[in-house]
Amino acid sequence: MASNTGKRLIQIDVSSDTVCPWCFVGKKNLEKAMEQTMDKFDFEVRWHPFFLNPDAPKEGVKKSDFYKTKFGPVQFERATARMTEMFRGLGFEYDMSGLIGNTMDSHRLITLAGHQGCEKQNALVEELFVSYFCQGKYIGDRQVLVDAARKVGVEGAEELLKDPSKGVDEVKEEFSKYSSGISGVPHFVINGKYQLSGGQPSNIFMRAFEAAAKDGTE
Repeated sequence: MASNTGKRLIQIDVSSDTVCPWCFVGKKNLEKAMEQTMDKFDFEVRWHPFFLNPDAPKEGVKKSDFYKTKFGPVQFERATARMTEMFRGLGFEYDMSGLIGNTMDSHRLITLAGHQGCEKQNALVEELFVSYFCQGKYIGDRQVLVDAARKVGVEGAEELLKDPSKGVDEVKEEFSKYSSGISGVPHFVINGKYQLSGGQPSNIFMRAFEAAAKDGTE
């Protein structure tokens, strides 16, 4: 499949949860691979919902308490140290302050952004990741979501979030179509065929791009 620039078009569907640090790592590594191959390929990245903890409370709980309970104190410290190192390698500071909770509202907003173009959706996902992982903001907070949408130019966020039922069915449909058959995130599907899971290094993505492009010419 060629784009209007004449380059091969690589379409990437990403299943992700907005509170998954590996999804942020995977996103940055994917973007590095895209930057290194942009002379050969055009890219279209679309984000789809996944729920690591679908029963998480809407009001949120302290992030550090949640993970200490989930993993135990020793494993929590190890995991935090590892993520801090990973994030620093990407040029970000990992922040364990703030709350973690239900991510449905963030997925409703990301789905809305998708209707306004892949670039806006991708920018919103980035803003939400940075807000949550690097600034200690709670992305279950309506104002945090509205501010993120406003910053990247996504329209209609306030109207959407005022109605707790608006867009929920669409998120569930997206989940059913793209994410129901997987057990963890991030999960990447390239040109509808090549699948990768986890925070893969950029060279793995680049290999997948080449395979997908070659496959499309046969």
